[in-house]
Parts: sequence; structure tokens; C-alpha cells
Amino acid sequence: MNAPNKSGWKPAMNAADQDGMHNGPATVSGNRALMLEEPLSFEIGHAEITGVDLPEIDPAAANRLGGLERSDPIGLVGLSEPETVRHYTRLSRQNYAIDLGLFPLGSCTMKHNPRLNEKVARMPGFADVHPLQPVDTVRGALEVINELAFWLIDLTGMHGVAMSPKAGAHGELCGMLCIRAALEARGDARKVVLCPESAHGTNPATAAFAGYETEDIPAGADGRVDLEALKARLGPDVAAVMITNPNTCGLFERDMKAISDAVHAAGGFVYCDGANFNAIVGKVRPGDLGVDAMHINLHKTFSTPHGGGGPGSGPVVLSEALSPYGPLPYTARTKDGVVHLIEEESADSFSEEHFGGVMDSFGRMTAFHGQMGMFTRALTYMLSHGADGLRQVAEDAVLNANYILRSLEDLLHAPYADSGPCMHEALFGDKDFGGDLSTLDLAKGMIDEGYHPMTVFFPLVVHGAMLVEPTETESKAALDQFIASFRSVAERANAGDESLKQAPYYAPRRRLDETQAARKPVLAWNDPNMS
Repeated sequence: MNAPNKSGWKPAMNAADQDGMHNGPATVSGNRALMLEEPLSFEIGHAEITGVDLPEIDPAAANRLGGLERSDPIGLVGLSEPETVRHYTRLSRQNYAIDLGLFPLGSCTMKHNPRLNEKVARMPGFADVHPLQPVDTVRGALEVINELAFWLIDLTGMHGVAMSPKAGAHGELCGMLCIRAALEARGDARKVVLCPESAHGTNPATAAFAGYETEDIPAGADGRVDLEALKARLGPDVAAVMITNPNTCGLFERDMKAISDAVHAAGGFVYCDGANFNAIVGKVRPGDLGVDAMHINLHKTFSTPHGGGGPGSGPVVLSEALSPYGPLPYTARTKDGVVHLIEEESADSFSEEHFGGVMDSFGRMTAFHGQMGMFTRALTYMLSHGADGLRQVAEDAVLNANYILRSLEDLLHAPYADSGPCMHEALFGDKDFGGDLSTLDLAKGMIDEGYHPMTVFFPLVVHGAMLVEPTETESKAALDQFIASFRSVAERANAGDESLKQAPYYAPRRRLDETQAARKPVLAWNDPNMS
């Protein structure tokens, strides 16, 4: 192993060594068995060497860089192949992962990703498909997209679907552009979008990006949209309401149908943020609640958490009123049963499928049609679960979250514990903490317990919020262990245990000054021997 890291902490520096858990002689390397102290890549190699053999440049060769050739050494470190592999393998072992333990990060659905999905995504014809291939060579891929589209329409009770958006926020923009196109088609110049306090923060950002003014709608004492306040604000200037359901307080919006009816009566549209669809898939169809547009995070609800294997995917399901305005391209099946990719608005020769055969598209969201890796993973997940299995996904996710809520509500402030069952995530606050301890201190304490912290300080409607999402993939034994760890750290926080301010003690790095890291980041290697 290399010399001890010159730039940071070693295990021997742990204040927690005093409890005897890590007592023992110091090591020359800074390592403690498999608790490795990993140097920076610049501390392993040197910029003056290279790990590969490259041919000498012929001085007489034509310069193709057009004046953009490099004038100074690039300064990157040279490593051999073993050094490179070992470095990144050792770093990877310092990451928390869903394959190591429960991932309580709320509002992100960090569920287990079945390996079957990965096997299918790597099949020839899917993994190596190229967007510029002739259409006749990708018929199987188009069939997958088309089949997945119908699953999404069926699960949501909607009329059409746009498959091209690449992520949740991209899908939000797609839905809002559909709404804008529909309003423009009828000559309606509405400029305001209402966003409840319990909605995701991307909602008002997306509305503003689409050219709308945004206004907040307050939440009631039960953590849900204040229906009367919403109705009072509706008027001829309101283009849409962007609502998250289930919302970020972990609650189902029970007045969703009444909200939709009121918005429609006022001439507006209803956009639903579908990031939390995991809690209701197979149980509730948003289309039955009057939703006009909703994005679905394939990389959340249908496995592949957080971009595993590449970019995300955020298809948008659309109501009959908005379907004609969806983006190009889309898939449709000819009368002879062949699926085609429709690049133009005219689709006279195609059967009425995702957009009813008549379009007044607002244009394209992206150069190519979606993300094949996510499509194959999501469809594999759906087919392997079936309709009954997807329903159980929602039921088990809600069961697990309520188990955590009821196991901790006696110890932690649970502001909406009396608002009925939570959905797939349980929400707590820091109201009962002693001294000047904060949610951040509890979160750092959870790292010492071997867990990635839950979502902290969000949603903003709860002071010191802690949003815990166990997902349906966790067993009762795993939940019990997490609850015991959470209770232990929460008891310390309530008692004002100042040692939490120095947590984590056992992580590869001690607590950073996060303010300075954000405001004055050090992003370049500086060799102290060269200064």
C-alpha cells in the first residue's frame, strides 16, 4: 500500500477510539485491516509518467486541431492498470449502496434493482442500439417502447404517453409545454401556475422555466392542500395547478378529485408530479382523479434507482385533452401490426394509439427517443411482477413506511401522525431535540450506525424535516434493525448529547465544513512539494 494520505484523516485519528472499539497500535500505512486509508490518485502516480504506450507523434503529420492544440502539459496523473483498478475499487468500497443495506433516503425510492433487469438491459439489440440506426434494424426496440407505453397508459388510466423525456424534471417540462400548447391553441393567454407548499421543489422551477408566474397554495393543518384556499385563488389567469400526489409530507391528497374538478371548471389543467407513484401503482389511477399530465420516474417506481446504468427516464402520461399536443417522436403500430417511429405530425396511415392519431405537437423534447436502458429495465420489472405484483409493491411500501412511523412517533416529532396512514415515506421533525442539536447532527450519527442518512430539511413545511422511505423491498428484520439504530441516535439527540456534533466518528472521513465546501470548494490538486 502507499504512504499515508498527506491530505486528510487516518483511522488512528478517530476520537471514538477512546471507547475501545478501535483501540490498537498505529499502523504505518494508516490502514486498519480492511478499513483502508485511500490516497488520492495524484499521491499514487505522477504527472511525468503514463500508464499506456502511445506512438510518437510524427512532426510532419497534418494538424487537424485547427489552432486548438494544447500548449501546456495537461498535468493528469499517470497510473498503471493495476493502480487504477485498485484505486477505484478501494474507493467504491467506501460508498454506501442499496446492495449493502437499507437506504432510507426519502422521496427517491432507493429500492433494490433486480439483476434480471440488468441482464435484459445488456442483451444485444438493446445495450448496443444506436439512435441513428435504420428503423428497420431496431424493430424489437420499438416494440419494447410501444409495449411499455401501453403499460404506463393502463396503470395510470390516461389517454396518451410521451416516452422521450429523459428524467423527472424533463418530464415536468414536457407536461407544462403540452399545457401551454393546449392553451395557445384555444387563444388563452393564462400566465399563472399554482404550486402547493407540499409539492416538490422542481414544480415551481419547471413552471417558471416554461414561462409562467408561480404562486404558492398553503397546506392545511393535516399536511394536505388547503382546498378552499385553492378554490379561492382559481380564476381566468390560472393555467394549471402542479400538485405532488402523494405529497412530500408522505400523504395522499384525499381531495384530489375535487381539486381537479375545480381547476377544470376554471378552465385550467392539472399537472401531477408522479415521482411518488411507487406508493399508489396498481392501486390508484391518476387519470380517474382528473389529472391531465403526469411524469413517471421509471428509474424510481420501476427499479433502477437514481440513474443506475445511465440517465433517468421520465415518460409523461397525458389526458385526452392534452394528448394531441404531445412531443414528437412517438411510436405507433400500422394495420399490419408493425411498430413505427413517427417523426412527423401527420399519422393518417396509423391506427389511433398513444395520441389518437391526430396531433398538433409542440415539437421535440430531445434529439432521440428516450433512454433504452431504462425502458428495458422498467418493462422487465413490470412483466416479472405482473399486475398483482405491482399492486403489492404499493401495499408493501406503504406498510413498511407506516411501520417506521408508528415505531418512532413516541420518540420523534411526527407532525402528521394523526392525519391518517402515511404513504411510502414517513416524516419526522427535530422539535424534541435537546440543546442546540439539529437534524444534521442526527443524520451524521446515522452514518456511524452504518446507514446513509434519510432526506433532511425537506419538505420545508416541517422544521428540521427527516423524510424516511424504506420502500417495499425491505424485510421486517431489516426495518427492525434500522428502527433500533434510529431510536438510539434520536434518544441521544433528545438528551442533548453533544458528541453528535462531531459525528460521524467511524466513516472514512470525519465531518466536513459543508458551508465552506459549498462556498469555497477546492477542486484542483495542489502538490505541497511544488509550492
